[in-house]
Amino acid sequence: MIAHVLHWLKGHPVSLFLSSLVIAVAVVVSCTGGNKNNMMTSPNMGTVAVSISDPPSCAAAVGTAAMQPGTFSDVWITIVSVKAHISATADPSASGWQELAPQLNSAPVQVDLLNLPANGQCLLQQLGSASLPSGDYQQIRLILLANAATSMAPSANACAQLGNVFNCVKDSSGRLHTLDLSSEATTGLKIPPGQIMGGPLHVAADQSVDLNVDFNTCASLVAEGNGDFRLKPTLTAGVVSPNMTGISGQIVDSVTLKPIAGATVTLQSQDKSGTDRIAMQAATDSNGHFGFCPLAAGVLFDVVADALTSSGTAYDATAVFNVPGGTNLGVVPLVAETAATTGASTGPGTIQGVITAVNGTTGASIDATLSALQTVTISSASHTFTVPPFQKPASLTIQVSSSSSCPMGSPTGAFCGSYSLIVPASNPNVGTVSAGKVTYTAPASGDVLYTVEADATNPTSNAVMCSPPSQTTSKDLNGMPLKVAPGATTNAARIDFSGCS
Repeated sequence: MIAHVLHWLKGHPVSLFLSSLVIAVAVVVSCTGGNKNNMMTSPNMGTVAVSISDPPSCAAAVGTAAMQPGTFSDVWITIVSVKAHISATADPSASGWQELAPQLNSAPVQVDLLNLPANGQCLLQQLGSASLPSGDYQQIRLILLANAATSMAPSANACAQLGNVFNCVKDSSGRLHTLDLSSEATTGLKIPPGQIMGGPLHVAADQSVDLNVDFNTCASLVAEGNGDFRLKPTLTAGVVSPNMTGISGQIVDSVTLKPIAGATVTLQSQDKSGTDRIAMQAATDSNGHFGFCPLAAGVLFDVVADALTSSGTAYDATAVFNVPGGTNLGVVPLVAETAATTGASTGPGTIQGVITAVNGTTGASIDATLSALQTVTISSASHTFTVPPFQKPASLTIQVSSSSSCPMGSPTGAFCGSYSLIVPASNPNVGTVSAGKVTYTAPASGDVLYTVEADATNPTSNAVMCSPPSQTTSKDLNGMPLKVAPGATTNAARIDFSGCS
């Protein structure tokens, strides 16, 4: 009867603990069934149990060290509250917020997002349960204990050697760093219905439901200039069924059939624009195995994987579409990139570019989170998905600020930031699921085309900013299609953000 409420964070009231930091989290119901420990107090009440999960997404290192900034062994956060609201537009100070895990209010729980209990396929830690009025809850908020808090503390604090700190990161060298919480900690990050897998959290009268929150930890960390890290939450959530065993498989080389350790595997689902976005991410173990659990019931996912080995071998992305929960994909082949001519490079490609931001004619400071997109055709219909770059997720958010110089031709007064995406330099291998079987189509020949997308948010609040807040380019500096080749660097057209408050 576990439920996860820690992965998707957005705006939430802090009436219970104003000094705490609030982070909104999307909802997912756990795959262990409802918790019946709480008795129903009214025919109009239901029970919700909350838990948290995170498949390891940055524990395994691939590629060279230079390509892998931000490798972590532990990420600790301390949770003091999880709340939900019927209204998708309710602000943090609105009435009607329901506490989902009241046990946390007096006994905060510190969890290591990279080392949750690993018994079975699901990495889970139960946060608590509560009875609440029946209805469809549109947003969830998670409140973290402020690093400067003095009124309470977890029973054991892994961050204690840093002082009065309750949220921290341990890097691969064993050094602890403070995990700073942005100013939105007092207002929270809202998780709207569109970010809850399978729709809102439905609480029925006299019924129990599990809420599971998945925290994409390594995509949620931004390196600060002082050596510390800032939390920029990347979460997914959804109601999960007790009998959903998740999606699993083994990543192998398509020719040798040998397992590929450290491959990046993502679960993706379409947003309103029809583009596949990463909902969950994991790294394969030493035998190439991966598993995602628990998952939202009744939702079809697309599985996208690629790999860059420590020896420099790059593998194309393999995308398997329309995968239901409870599926074992078996062997998932990745195709190693081959040289176009004898002696030519087989390494990955690199896309470089510049992002600018202005408010009128004055520069603006933003976080720009980058995605590399590829498009394939399935049954005469195009399908765009996110390609996992050969970099740690923590390096995919760049800071556009006055400290970076701008190239000639940039908008007047703009602040700038530069990026580099290391990606497969071949077209993807495509798989489709039908009647429980996967059929693969070899990568298409021809140019390897990409689209780069950047999403702008406020560095101090994580709130969406700039108008529009998302920009893309599918052109290079010469206005030609953005084409990638093995071992080569392609310069993308500049991405300009305006109307940045």
